[in-house]
Amino acid sequence: MMNDALRALLQGMPKAELHIHIEGSLEPELIFALARRNAVALAYESVEQLRLAYAFEDLQSFLDIYYAGASVLLKEQDFYDMTSAYLARAQADNVRHAEIFFDPQTHTARGVPIEAVIGGIHRACQDSPVSATLILSFLRHLSEEDAFATLEAALPQRDKFIGIGLDSSEVGNPPEKFARVFARCRELGFHVVAHAGEEGPPAYIETALDVLKVERIDHGVRCLEDAALTRRLAREQIALTVCPLSNTKLCVFDTMAEHNLLQLLDAGLLVTVNSDDPAYFGGYMNANFLAVFEALPLGLAHARTLARNGFTAAFLPAAAKQAYLDEVDAFFAAAAV
Repeated sequence: MMNDALRALLQGMPKAELHIHIEGSLEPELIFALARRNAVALAYESVEQLRLAYAFEDLQSFLDIYYAGASVLLKEQDFYDMTSAYLARAQADNVRHAEIFFDPQTHTARGVPIEAVIGGIHRACQDSPVSATLILSFLRHLSEEDAFATLEAALPQRDKFIGIGLDSSEVGNPPEKFARVFARCRELGFHVVAHAGEEGPPAYIETALDVLKVERIDHGVRCLEDAALTRRLAREQIALTVCPLSNTKLCVFDTMAEHNLLQLLDAGLLVTVNSDDPAYFGGYMNANFLAVFEALPLGLAHARTLARNGFTAAFLPAAAKQAYLDEVDAFFAAAAV
């Protein structure tokens, strides 16, 4: 059982969130409010009925309802309101910096202009006291041609996002499917990341590194199935953006007690804790930290390591990164007293 002092420390410590899908922060209450505002018919009669539908068996069953929820997002103000709501929750959890994924193809396929998507999310970030930057993510179940078209459509807004990611259905959509478009994104100077090793095999982590040349691996928990890959990730200090509640909700692990976060840390990996799709998976940053520390033999030293890792792995200027790391160190020094 976690003691109150550790609980308070986990809640209060400064954090960076590096794996948050903004569409996955859309709470049922806001989905219904936006549906009313935009006259969108939903397949659910109430907030409670929608919440009851959040019984996922795997990644695909989650994605089906995730895309249905996103159908209420039509205007720039909708994207602003969704992002503002997330950033308020992040601030309450003492998140100092967030790097937010967004999926333009989910919206442009419905006729929503990409300018409305990026404009609304970016404006909310500018209005928040939380430092926040954007990572445009390609949907991997779609074609590379579609990804190229999305990139070109987004480039007039390139000052509003810092990176490119790859998400959605992993199995059957290996990273190398997007080799050419990621090469183009690197040429343009974007940071690049990719989901790999969640439901997909460790080989997907390797091709994300070797073919896409990503700087971080989103999820990556299956790396331990390949000892050589695990050693490489530790040696090169490639960050893993791990999402504990997501992993148990999507049955990557049956229970939190079976999660391999401690093994990843013990292997010397640069592990971070994140919320993924918090409206759907049962919690934002503090809930993820509390759940995994409750279930595993993790303590004060692990908390400090994970807090520091979040900022170490962030795409921040050196001075800003150091300032956040100093804040973490000062927080833990005060906690030790």
